[in-house]
Amino acid sequence: MAGKKNNHFAQSHHTNGQTNGFPSRNGPETENGSDRSSPTYNLKAVVNETGLKPDTLRAWERRYGLPKPHRTPGGHRLYSQLDVDMLKWLIARQDEGLSISRAVDLWNQITADDRDPLTEHPGSLGEASPTVTTVSPGDNIAALRQSWIDACLDFDERRADSVLAEAFALFPTETVCFSLLQKGLAEIGMGWYEGRVTVQQEHFASALAIRRLETMVASTPAPTRNGRVLAACPSEERHTFSLLLITLLLRRNGWDVVYLGANVPTTRLEPTLYQAKPNLVILASQTLYTASTMLEMAKLLKRENVVTAFGGAVFNQIPKLQSKMPGYFLGPKIEQVPYMVEQLLINPPPQQPFTEADEVHKVALDHFLDSQASIDALVWKYMADSPYQQYLKNANRELGQNIVAALVFGDIDLIQANLDWIQGLLVNYHFRMPDNVLKAYIQAYRRAATESLDERGEIILKWLNGFKDS
Repeated sequence: MAGKKNNHFAQSHHTNGQTNGFPSRNGPETENGSDRSSPTYNLKAVVNETGLKPDTLRAWERRYGLPKPHRTPGGHRLYSQLDVDMLKWLIARQDEGLSISRAVDLWNQITADDRDPLTEHPGSLGEASPTVTTVSPGDNIAALRQSWIDACLDFDERRADSVLAEAFALFPTETVCFSLLQKGLAEIGMGWYEGRVTVQQEHFASALAIRRLETMVASTPAPTRNGRVLAACPSEERHTFSLLLITLLLRRNGWDVVYLGANVPTTRLEPTLYQAKPNLVILASQTLYTASTMLEMAKLLKRENVVTAFGGAVFNQIPKLQSKMPGYFLGPKIEQVPYMVEQLLINPPPQQPFTEADEVHKVALDHFLDSQASIDALVWKYMADSPYQQYLKNANRELGQNIVAALVFGDIDLIQANLDWIQGLLVNYHFRMPDNVLKAYIQAYRRAATESLDERGEIILKWLNGFKDS
């Protein structure tokens, strides 16, 4: 974002014969008695002193009205000492995690109260600024995204943060969140699925993105609109990026949002509702299994007559799942969520009925849960000679969870979508597991289930017998 700070300005154009040494902050006047608001320094001088790039300075001036340089008759910008101090103050706020728009809002708020931000909330004006990103000023958001991805894959937190600071300086907050962070994480996630990115790299990038969003959420101003929203991920859902982004968007739109985060147990939700008194609850799930834990939560909210909205990747991947969840689907794009939330808070439309599981699926679910340990033990007995057993344990856990989820939703065919994903993961991943390994595993699972389940589990056995394992 900002480069290494020089001790002195480069030669600058000025009108009063002042030397180019950079004076210390010393009240309303500089060391030699000149007015700190006097237009003195040219663009190059300000760039050298602050480390900001010319494009960044122009972007801040155009979008946020700061700084406000004087223009010479020839149209050249001249900056004052106050402009420079203000720019350093904004940089310091960014280093603390604020977006540039929020930093500008904070500056304007303090000055509107006839207070001095430079004394009340001083920045580190005498310290070296962080290293500037290697992305050139003219690069677009796609280039910045790639630079951020590269930094994450190199475990270079400082460089990744520098790229983000550059992006937030040049583009609106929403653009950076959607086009850099969200798309960047999606590309890294696909790289992990295809075996090009390690799980450690994926976790590192996700942690950086989430920390940045958490900082931005914490720095949003007080709500200005009536209506409280409670945002939560259901039990065992630990992917919070989408919900955090929704929280940020809603808070920036003036809504009061109580963010509960990941893995919220349904058993503790009811007392929270009585205390927080939300007008709307937003739930987010990314997998089929956590969508099934969300169902229990959504049913509770329905019983309590709380307006509920939901979303997440799994509802985009398996559209028919949307009709199996009580509440309002928020749509496939997070950008649409603020508009939909406003409609739900002001005048919610009639809610569509949802489809509940029939008795056959409910009985099969109870029987499967009672028999699952026996099935797993037999699977590993039949797969004892497989060199891929340690990797298949992850697939086995996924399959068990997907069977549970499909039965909870009353549609055994829901298993297939996630099983295709698991098969792709095993084949694509870095150890390049042969595709016939999954076939052998499914055959072992089918045999174990046949030995462990009776007629109550017939719907499960019928699906396993019909699974396309070739």
